[in-house]
Amino acid sequence: MTPLPTRGLYAVTDPALTQERGLLACVEQALRGGAAAVQYRDKSAPPATALARARALLSLCRSHAVPLIVNDDVELAAACGADGVHVGRDDAAVRHARERLGPDAIIGASCYHDFVLAQRAVADGASYVAFGRFFASRTKPGQALATPELLHQARARLAVPVVAIGGITAANAATLVAAGAQLLAVVHDLWSGEDCAARARALCRCF
Repeated sequence: MTPLPTRGLYAVTDPALTQERGLLACVEQALRGGAAAVQYRDKSAPPATALARARALLSLCRSHAVPLIVNDDVELAAACGADGVHVGRDDAAVRHARERLGPDAIIGASCYHDFVLAQRAVADGASYVAFGRFFASRTKPGQALATPELLHQARARLAVPVVAIGGITAANAATLVAAGAQLLAVVHDLWSGEDCAARARALCRCF
């Protein structure tokens, strides 16, 4: 397993934003721009397609010594040999993911704007906790807002890396890093332009 970095850009894929240029090409650009971790997120791909894409992404991430984490799907993560899985409130429980993928796997948990949920996730074996959204988000537009104070609290009281997600751009990311975010999970701002490497570099400069 490639370990989770404790600081940096966490690139989360979006098939709608990368389909014209190609998923692998876009992710490779992001990696060249400094992305420290990649999450394969695709809510609509058929199982065989998802497995093929995940395996291809894993090979690419391995070549850059960067972990690949699968969104939602514990069995897909196990099948492709990914470094871990990210689960949400409606996905497989953190404890189940840990039992299925083993002690060395990266298990991430969405904790939204709820510190108690984060505490529970860590107790159940989460490797990191993610809070958000912090700004207007195209990926999760209806999600309740989290506050920078939550990042301060999590950083001070939890012994795992703290991830921020939701509407993050190169223009607003520094405020979250200053508040305690160790990893910035970015979707739209990373993939929506032609030069993903340049966008990744701009986001990495916030650290």
